[in-house]
Amino acid sequence: MEAYKKWVRDNRDYLHSFESLANGLTWLLPERFSDSEIGPEAVSAAVGIVTAVNEHIIETAPTQMHVNATVPSSFPYSLCISALKNLETLIEVAAQQYYGDDKRWNFIAVTEALKVLFRLALFKNCGYKILLDGGETINNERHLKTSTSQHRPNAFTKHGGHNASGYPGYLNGQDHWNLEGRALSALSRFGENARMISPPAWSYGVQHQHGMFNPSATTPERPTLSTILSEQGHRGALFVTGEVLFITRPLIYVLLIRKYGSRSWTPWFLSLAVDLLGTSFLSYATSASTSRKNQRSCLSDSEKDELRRRKMLWAFYLMRDPFFERYTRRKLEGAEKVLEPVPLVGFLTAKIVELIIGAQTRYTYMSAS
Repeated sequence: MEAYKKWVRDNRDYLHSFESLANGLTWLLPERFSDSEIGPEAVSAAVGIVTAVNEHIIETAPTQMHVNATVPSSFPYSLCISALKNLETLIEVAAQQYYGDDKRWNFIAVTEALKVLFRLALFKNCGYKILLDGGETINNERHLKTSTSQHRPNAFTKHGGHNASGYPGYLNGQDHWNLEGRALSALSRFGENARMISPPAWSYGVQHQHGMFNPSATTPERPTLSTILSEQGHRGALFVTGEVLFITRPLIYVLLIRKYGSRSWTPWFLSLAVDLLGTSFLSYATSASTSRKNQRSCLSDSEKDELRRRKMLWAFYLMRDPFFERYTRRKLEGAEKVLEPVPLVGFLTAKIVELIIGAQTRYTYMSAS
C-alpha cells in the first residue's frame, strides 16, 4: 500500500490527465442516458472512486519539512463524501430499475442523509470552518500550499454534490465537484475559482486532522460551538446556521421532491429559498463591516472563492425541473432549430443539446451539492 501511495504522489500530474480522460470517455459509453444504464454508471462510479482515493492520497502526503512526523488518526470524512457522490447516481439508477420510480426515493434520501451526516461531522471536526467543494476539498493552510490538484470529477463530469445531488430522480422525479474534467465540466465547474494560499477562517490556528505536525510544537485547541457562540455572538450563530443550511439543503430538496414530485414548484422554490437564506447568513456573518472587530471571522481567499462558487451554482436552478421543462428546454430546442440549417454548426448544436438534456436527468442537481 505504501508503494502505491508513493507512486501516486510521484505521478500525480500524469494521473490527473489520465483520470480526466477516463471520466470524459465514460460519457461515450453505450446506453448512457438510457432506461437501463447500470453498466455505464458502474464504470463511471468505479473511475470516480479510484480518482477520489488518489486525491486523498495526494492531499494527505507529508510535507518535505515534516516528512518524519506522525499523522494524527482521524476519520477520512472527505474521502467518504467523495465516494458517496460517485455512487449516488448508480444507487439511484439501480433502485429505479429494481424497485420502481416511487421506492427509489427512499434510497436517494438515505444517500443524501449519509452525506449530510458526514458533512456535519467534518464541519465540527475541522473547527467549524466553511466546507470547500461540499467537504471534498480539505480546508486547511497546508493543503492549499502543497496540493496541485485542480481536477476532481464532478456532477456533470459525473461522479461529486449534494447535493444536494442529480438524476431522473433528482431532477425528473444535488460537489464536487468531486468529478471535474469530464464532459460538460465547464458547466458543472461553473463559478469554480483557483484555490489561493491563505489562512483559513474560524481556524484559530488549528491543524487539520490530515496534516503533518511537529511533535515539539504546541497545537492550538480546536474551537468548539460554544466557543464560537460566546466569542462571536449572533454573528457566530448566523455563520453556523448558514453553513448548516447549505449542508442540509440537498436532503431537504430530496425529501420535498419525494413528497410533492419533481414537477411541483414547491421543492424548487423552497430549495432556492434555503440557498438564499443560508448564503445571506454567511455573507452577513463574515462581511467586512461586522468582522473587523474580530479578525477571526475573516475569510481566507479560498473561502471567499467558495462563497462565490455557491452563488454561481444558483444557475443550476435553470437546469432543474419544473423550470427546465417549461423554459430552459424550449430555449435550447429553439436555438437548435435556428442553427439546424447551418452545416456542421447545426450538427454540433444538436449533439450538445442532446447531451445537456440527457445530463439534466441525472447530474445537474448533484453538481450543486
